[in-house]
Amino acid sequence: MMSDEPSIEDDRIKFLVIADDCPEARLAAFFAGRRAKRSNARVILLSILEPPEFGHWATVAETMRAEAHEKAQALLREFAAEVKAQSGEDPEEVIREGIDVEEIRKLIDEDPAISILFLGASTETSGPGPLVSSLAQKPAYLAARPIPVTVVPGSMSRDELRRLAG
Repeated sequence: MMSDEPSIEDDRIKFLVIADDCPEARLAAFFAGRRAKRSNARVILLSILEPPEFGHWATVAETMRAEAHEKAQALLREFAAEVKAQSGEDPEEVIREGIDVEEIRKLIDEDPAISILFLGASTETSGPGPLVSSLAQKPAYLAARPIPVTVVPGSMSRDELRRLAG
């Protein structure tokens, strides 16, 4: 199911995973799917699109927006297949346009069932990635309704994560 709004059809807790085109995000989805099965939770996948900045080039901006939306849908399908393989259930899929931390905060505020945010940490020497770094430096980004954040190290293997997830 794909929508721009959270689902309210199920009262179980939800694990939020940010669907990003990087290996560590895929590991976070894998781990969240396994934890969801073990915890009888649901998974919600969020893909965030950066808004194009073309001002007076409206047609170019709309074309870029449509292409970004198609790419996000394809990425969500890939992540959804991984989550379903691990949890046995289709995850909820949400696409938003805006700034990462703001859209995450908005979705958490809108959907009280979201209970844990799963993020993948990069293995790059430059750091764990911009989102993990932002939330580590300023956890107040999620202050309206604080929830735990599970950071999945990108250097972990799927076998290690299977063992941890149970």
